[in-house]
Amino acid sequence: MKLFVGLGNPGAKYAGTRHNIGFMAVDRIQADHGFAPWKSKFQGQISEGRLGSEKVLLLKPETFMNLSGQSVGEAMRFYKLTPEDVCVFHDELDLAPGRLKVKTGGGHAGHNGLRSMHAHIGEAYQRVRLGIGHPGRKELVSGYVLHDFARADAAWLDDLMRGISDGAAELAAGDAGRFMNAVALRTTPPRAATGTRNKGEKTPAKMPQPVEKATEPAEEPDKRSALQKLADRFR
Repeated sequence: MKLFVGLGNPGAKYAGTRHNIGFMAVDRIQADHGFAPWKSKFQGQISEGRLGSEKVLLLKPETFMNLSGQSVGEAMRFYKLTPEDVCVFHDELDLAPGRLKVKTGGGHAGHNGLRSMHAHIGEAYQRVRLGIGHPGRKELVSGYVLHDFARADAAWLDDLMRGISDGAAELAAGDAGRFMNAVALRTTPPRAATGTRNKGEKTPAKMPQPVEKATEPAEEPDKRSALQKLADRFR
């Protein structure tokens, strides 16, 4: 069994905030892949289902972000899971909006939800880092992450969520590369051919066109008599 954890804060007040992008990711997986309805357990909301051949438990801790590890640890103990079975979806200030990266292990980089995860289960779990961008100054971070996404973010946010859902089975199977490819197909789809050429690409030489020869007017038949022809020669 895999445990997919979305980090966020409970309640309608926080539903649309940047800090809740982890909740949004698991909500999308739950809705698109026929998972069971959410129910309260392990100090959070859980939903069970399958992604490909893998049984997966989705978890949204309701302990608030700073205590997320409590809920995750409780679920892990119940199902006898290890940190290697856990994948956490969370907001990432150090990635541009709409960017996504997958990593396993490492530090928490000051993220309070990850800090709590480290304290309760260690650092050997997988993370899906969901880029939300940085406000520019450290003192602005708290207000930024607890603020709703702007309307202008709706398009890339929807593409990102669709991509996560598309690749969820690959992630559950342990293929992070194919998961990220599925996301990339949504967030950076192949460009359609435009007829323009890349810089440095040579334009093929034009084939010479056949030259049409001028057609000479046909000569009119000479209607003179033999006597007239002879006389004209001496004029």
